[in-house]
Amino acid sequence: MQKKTISVVVPVYNEEECILGFLDESLFPVIKKIKDYNMHVILVNDGSSDNTLPILRKYIKESKDDIALISFSRNFGKEAALSAGLKYAKGDAVITIDADGQQPPDLIPDFIGKWENGAEIVTGVRDKYTKHGLLQKMGSKLFYKLLRMMGNKYTVPGSTDYRIMDRIVVDEFNKLTEHNRITRGLVDWLGYRQEYVEYTYGVRMAGKPSYNIKKLFHLAIDSFISMSTTPLVIFGYIGIFIVITSFLLGMFVIINQYILGDPLQLYWNGAVQMSIFISFLVGLVLISQAITALYISHIHAETQGRPLYIIDEKKSLNL
Repeated sequence: MQKKTISVVVPVYNEEECILGFLDESLFPVIKKIKDYNMHVILVNDGSSDNTLPILRKYIKESKDDIALISFSRNFGKEAALSAGLKYAKGDAVITIDADGQQPPDLIPDFIGKWENGAEIVTGVRDKYTKHGLLQKMGSKLFYKLLRMMGNKYTVPGSTDYRIMDRIVVDEFNKLTEHNRITRGLVDWLGYRQEYVEYTYGVRMAGKPSYNIKKLFHLAIDSFISMSTTPLVIFGYIGIFIVITSFLLGMFVIINQYILGDPLQLYWNGAVQMSIFISFLVGLVLISQAITALYISHIHAETQGRPLYIIDEKKSLNL
């Protein structure tokens, strides 16, 4: 009986300090112990500006393992790197894992076991952090809480891109066309049977994280906008609340000042009333326009029809 193939997709960006340690000390020691499957590794160089690319090319040429390299012409982002890896992965199942060592490869057999038992998606969920700051922990909790408030009922808090997906899931994912994509959200949206593996989110093996506060903020905004229209609904409810509140307050002012002769002695003259309502409504309009602008910007990006990524075939190997 022919062995099944499992592809392992590893997005890499500016990891010259830790990529060899990750491959030699973490990933391949685990992969080589898996004898029941043909293991195929796809490294996706996301336009690294350091020595990551020459290190990867030298490593692959000297290695006897089944490794392919996809190298982008520039930095397109982790989501594009994951999408490229999933497109070129030919395994019966595909594992995605980061190259910084924060996601332990030791759990790969657990992922495979749950997949073999019928799960079409097995997702790694952070149960706790190792030596991470309070700001990062609170930010993560707030992100998932807001995501669920926005109407996303698919994504489990703490879920990550460390997962295994059945071939049918990967094929359906590859049919998706949006550019402003959040991979974990789209995979969850597909709706296939999913199970979870908890793990402790570790510290980087070396180097600095590529996701700074600014990138994480943009990732959160893209998640809210691309996965839900709830922001528009929320401001619709706020608009209804303001209309009702302003109507009741207006009736109160009319009755108090013009019918009863201002027994409460509020002295709300016309200028004050107009200033309060205009100022508040102008602020609401500005916020609403900002939210609408985010949706329009995403529509603009989708209608441009640009490729999600560009592969530099001269620098890629074994595709």
